[in-house]
Amino acid sequence: MLVESRNYLQRLDDLRRQVLALVQDLPAEALNWRPVEGRDDHATNSLAVLAAHVAGAEHFWIAEVIGGFPPTRDRAGEFALQVADISELTYRLEKTSAETQAVLEALTEADLSSTREREGRQISVRWALLHVIEHSALHLGHMQITYQLWMGGQSKQSPRWYERLKAAD
Repeated sequence: MLVESRNYLQRLDDLRRQVLALVQDLPAEALNWRPVEGRDDHATNSLAVLAAHVAGAEHFWIAEVIGGFPPTRDRAGEFALQVADISELTYRLEKTSAETQAVLEALTEADLSSTREREGRQISVRWALLHVIEHSALHLGHMQITYQLWMGGQSKQSPRWYERLKAAD
């Protein structure tokens, strides 16, 4: 695997680990709780929805757009998700991890420098990879705030950047 691809993979693996660590011990009630009920843009998302959306977006951009996998993403389903426990989220994130690793292992330098077509636009592969990282990090932040609201203001301890960097090496 190219060093650049390995770096992308390490960042994505780290973000997925943080997502799972945040929700792993929560009951279904907490996973499915929405801080603000409502419809469409007037509602907030549950931890389960955000975790599923992180996995769905990564699958879409890396497996489907970059890797050329057949389209299977159900974005609307991500936002309607209710879970009975953590197993559904673990499955989605682990499946996405395996897909991402397979795609990134196969990328050549020429692939990284190439573009893919999406909705009539040419998207650079590097842009798509960085977009997935920024998108996952954004929603991890949303998840941390939602967790904190559920816990009545208490947050979950997260490893510092240098601790996570050591774990990736």
